[in-house]
Amino acid sequence: MSSIRPGTVTLALSLLVVHSANAQGIRGFADLGSTSFTASESFETILGASSGMVFGGGAEVVLPQHVFVGVRASRFHAAGHRVFLSEGERFDLGIATTVTVRPLEITGGYRFATARARVVPYTGGGIGWHRYQETSDFATESEAVDETARGYHVLGGAEVRIRPWIGAAGEAQWTSVPDALGRNRTGVSSTFGETNLGGATIRAKIVIGH
Repeated sequence: MSSIRPGTVTLALSLLVVHSANAQGIRGFADLGSTSFTASESFETILGASSGMVFGGGAEVVLPQHVFVGVRASRFHAAGHRVFLSEGERFDLGIATTVTVRPLEITGGYRFATARARVVPYTGGGIGWHRYQETSDFATESEAVDETARGYHVLGGAEVRIRPWIGAAGEAQWTSVPDALGRNRTGVSSTFGETNLGGATIRAKIVIGH
């Protein structure tokens, strides 16, 4: 497992600062969406659903060549119960459990902009660090999970200008975070053989800036 080091955040912010000198636009954004996790059986068993709401935000710079570089931090959080699986049967232990996933992602991409275009499609991809936390009542230190794994993503969407400094966008992203789950070989994800923390996300964005 990898970890998010202070240098990672510094590097991401440095990329924005370096490119901003020649940037066509410096923008901030906030987003809200839903993620359907690849480890669907694991999330369904613990949380009662394999998908859930995720919110986040970040910043990006757009260069004159329509290339953009951005940083996003987001959060998924849901509550469920600890379970015991035996011979295909699920036994609810009645112990409250919470699962939190916090991705920090760096994305580079291209905006298919034309002169005076009101709708701008875009596509991109990048790398991220995904922190997975699982806590429950009465859990020992060894039972609590707090690990970070490196992942990769691709995305695409379209942005509409509402005002000169405000835009709205719809975006779809696919993420892969291999070998992030089931490493202790005793949890639910290990039983189902699901190790990827990635998934498909659909989100809506509000963009402030050109």
